[in-house]
Amino acid sequence: MKPKIWVRLRDSGQAHVYEPGNLEVKEGDCVIVEHDRGLDYGVIVKPNECPAALEAEAKEEIKKIVRKATESDLKQIEENRSKAREAFSTCGKKISEHKLEMKLVKAEYSFDRSKIVFYFTAEGRVDFRNLVKDLAKIFKARIELRQIGVRDEARLFGGFGPCGRELCCAKFLRDFEPVTIKMAKEEGLSLNPPKISGLCGRLMCCLSFEYETYKLLAKGLPHEGEHVNTPQGKGKVLSVNVFKRSAHVQLDEGGVIEVPYKQ
Repeated sequence: MKPKIWVRLRDSGQAHVYEPGNLEVKEGDCVIVEHDRGLDYGVIVKPNECPAALEAEAKEEIKKIVRKATESDLKQIEENRSKAREAFSTCGKKISEHKLEMKLVKAEYSFDRSKIVFYFTAEGRVDFRNLVKDLAKIFKARIELRQIGVRDEARLFGGFGPCGRELCCAKFLRDFEPVTIKMAKEEGLSLNPPKISGLCGRLMCCLSFEYETYKLLAKGLPHEGEHVNTPQGKGKVLSVNVFKRSAHVQLDEGGVIEVPYKQ
């Protein structure tokens, strides 16, 4: 069986499975690939960074990696990015002319410039058929308008979270996992929305991938508000520190003590 390689298309595209043929490629290599009736570019990523690609492997024809990107290819990719910025400006003006309720986020050219993808956000569905016709006449290329969510928008723009580090979605997350209030409760965080929300306005992604670790660390510890027995007497748990594996307990007889819990 021929080996399969996972390639994330363009700067913001989805990951797809490709056959490398006789090419020797590795993670991080920029490559030129067959895609969508033309040539496109992408970067090789780890299989565990794009689980959606596994489903794609079963549903779509697996295309080939044409070559590693050359100096000439990289130059064209940079030129495409420059042209995409111009296309972004033009599309923004056309959206205003058509009075469409949509916010343009980003534009991308395919490698061979046969297609332009425009990413946008909107509250609901948008009838952009006339906009597509106008853009096709201007750019003489296939036009794709792709509606994305606010999390995708944050990933495209990047930035820094309240922790002071680069956004997880822009740094290393490849797919968004569901995030719930229960996860914030498990970490003992304040349920004040601004304090547990990211730049996108949704619950912070870190709550999701930290959740299992907190559950493991909290195993065997009491819950806040629980009544427990201690060597000094009965009391009520005021707070729990999962890292120290200890709890502060308000004793019924008066006073607060810190109770350690072994692994």
